Amino acid sequence: MPALDTLHRGFRSEYLSYAELTAQLEAWAAAYPQCTRLKSIGTTPQGRQIWMFSIGADLSAPKPAAWVDGNMHAAELAGSSVALAIAEDVLRVHLREPVPHVAGPVQEALRHIHMHVVPRMSPDGAEAVLTTGAYVRSVPREARANREAPRWLAHDMDGDGLALVMRQEDPTGEFVASKVHPNLLVPRRIDDVGPFYRLYPEGTIENFDGHHIPDPYFLSDNEPDLNRNFPYHWAPEPAQAGAGRYPLSEPESRAVVEAATALPNLFTWLNLHTFGGVLIRPLGAAPDTKLAPFDRALFQQLEEWATELTGYPTVSGFHQFLYEPEKPLHGDLSDFAYHQRGAFAWVCELWDIFEQAGLPKRERFVDRYTQLDREHLEQLAAWDKQHNHSNIVLPWRAFEHPQLGKVEVGGVDPRFGIWNPPRDRLAEICRSQSALYLRVASLCPRVELAEPTVELLAPGVHRVTLDVVNLGYLATYGLESSKPLSWNEPLHLEAGGRGLKVEGNDVRKNLGHLEGWGRGRWSGSHALFFPRSRGNSTRTRVSLVVRGSGELRVVVRSCRTGEVERTVRL
Repeated sequence: MPALDTLHRGFRSEYLSYAELTAQLEAWAAAYPQCTRLKSIGTTPQGRQIWMFSIGADLSAPKPAAWVDGNMHAAELAGSSVALAIAEDVLRVHLREPVPHVAGPVQEALRHIHMHVVPRMSPDGAEAVLTTGAYVRSVPREARANREAPRWLAHDMDGDGLALVMRQEDPTGEFVASKVHPNLLVPRRIDDVGPFYRLYPEGTIENFDGHHIPDPYFLSDNEPDLNRNFPYHWAPEPAQAGAGRYPLSEPESRAVVEAATALPNLFTWLNLHTFGGVLIRPLGAAPDTKLAPFDRALFQQLEEWATELTGYPTVSGFHQFLYEPEKPLHGDLSDFAYHQRGAFAWVCELWDIFEQAGLPKRERFVDRYTQLDREHLEQLAAWDKQHNHSNIVLPWRAFEHPQLGKVEVGGVDPRFGIWNPPRDRLAEICRSQSALYLRVASLCPRVELAEPTVELLAPGVHRVTLDVVNLGYLATYGLESSKPLSWNEPLHLEAGGRGLKVEGNDVRKNLGHLEGWGRGRWSGSHALFFPRSRGNSTRTRVSLVVRGSGELRVVVRSCRTGEVERTVRL
């Protein structure tokens, strides 16, 4: 069996193409069939597979499980690298290779769960960004019926293989060249002297009438935003830009929902994006006062660990990450994972470019993306020059545009430095994010059957007593908010065996749910005035009267926790 390092394809220091990513997953699956499974959960319109890579002991038997996905948005390539790093670290745990950034008790807990990794949800979109540089929100396609209005189509104009941006001199332009960084366009001020510029996508205008230039729109030629296409709290256009024609209209989002719905044992879910250097937690459409108390305590624990292990803050989706205050986003994946699948779910926006470039903090985190003055953009350009080999701010090249006339092409390539970290920063981000998520994944419930006691009541009649115990942090129902979900079934016990008769109704017993030992952070359970436990709700005792001799098989199962069993010789 090969050492894991010999199979590594470079994703901790490079952004992999679809072929390279596929080769990495296939290499792992071929080398370690005893603890891995590679499955396509869907096919894109361009014929690429949406891979789900699963890791764990006995993958054919349900166990508590964790999910991680990345690269839902085409340009957010770092999500694929981090998802692969998490998969590789979990593989190390199962192969018992050293994982220095994962504590021993965490590793032990991880051996009792399954990990499902979808490293690239939008392989068509990622390939377009890697090969062309064009802006694609999620997928490089659109099927809208209204095609008569003029719109921008992004593509390479000057033959350099990339579709970046174009600038054109215009006395009414709202941009001007920076005096400090001449290739950088900055917002025009009242006392500036030209030339002034307008800034457009590199490409052409469909249905151009020779005069009217349409506003560039981030979904001009790539209509759906996958993170607005999920079924929870979905809303159509125009209430929600990028919604798609109906919930799950896109094969990528549909594949994820179908795969996840077949896994009721999912307890935690990490949705990887870029950029910002922040964790975004529920609720997305309501204030924190609406969070269930235990959920709130658990997210407070996540915040502490995220600060410790990654340096990223944790913010509320409703309070800190609405583009328009009190106007919630619709149809996003983390809402689906939290509300409909009952998972401890959040979004991570990888890559803290704001901190790296020394840009100012804002009262609402989301405002860091837009509340940027000229000096802030020049700070970013200075960082790019000093720490990023000037990969973002590029020279302009003159070009005769077939529709607009004289323009200049180039200027900005945000792929490696803004949208994603520079390659030499990728390894540390992979390490720290994996350390955080694996710690969280280790919180999953862990049901075990304690050693039974057997008492002889009469010849051929025994009483078998055993405790069913949840050794995990989370309860067998997971989050407090998820307990009412219709499929969130309690534990059931079944007992029987050839030549044996279990008396009464004990052949099948409803055991209810078992609490976990975890309390989150600041839940009040450790208050100075009354620190107390909650009794022994983490366990329940079962007593069975059995007639006959042979092997008694005792099984405890639920769709959430999987199945555990013990055999007792009578």
